Amino acid sequence: QVQTEESGGGLVQPGGSLRLACTAPGFTSNGCGMHWYRHTPGSQREWVASIRRDDTTTYLSSVGGRFTISRSRPKDTVYLQMRSLKPEDTAIYSCKAYGRSSCEGAPWGPGTQVTVSS
Repeated sequence: QVQTEESGGGLVQPGGSLRLACTAPGFTSNGCGMHWYRHTPGSQREWVASIRRDDTTTYLSSVGGRFTISRSRPKDTVYLQMRSLKPEDTAIYSCKAYGRSSCEGAPWGPGTQVTVSS
């Protein structure tokens, strides 16, 4: 199992930027991909972006062109750079490793809160 820990959230004004980090020891050596999800209290998790083991990236249509997912192999960390933030981006953001069986099965971490408000 690859356990994840998210950081980097905060309060930002509309139009602002934040960079989230997902630290995942073993992520690189296990050849995992990583998903970012988000949710608000009482709602289901919404998939936001993914990066595959070959660095191919995919995005939710509403964040494409504003969010960028990337990785640092030496740091076993995946980033989510968020620009032009909107109030509707307000949520708790969580990451989850996927791919091989050694990547999956860890419980969700607490996530990191992103609040976009003036």
